[in-house]
Amino acid sequence: MQLTITVKLFATLRLGRFQESLLTVNKGSSIADIISLLNIPKQEVAFFLCNGKRAQLHQCLNDGDVLALFPLIGGG
Repeated sequence: MQLTITVKLFATLRLGRFQESLLTVNKGSSIADIISLLNIPKQEVAFFLCNGKRAQLHQCLNDGDVLALFPLIGGG
């Protein structure tokens, strides 16, 4: 079974990718699976929100979820 999620990328994670996209993935896919699918090194993702709430890397996604990925933020 498959499900559709919305993925939103922020700041440097958008470079060479997209800002927002609908993805169709297998049921049971986790946030870690999505990061891997998008070829984003896990160490580049500082935190993530699922439906506007802080989530865990191993959290499985559900149909209609909105996943937001944020990079590390550097400063001086």
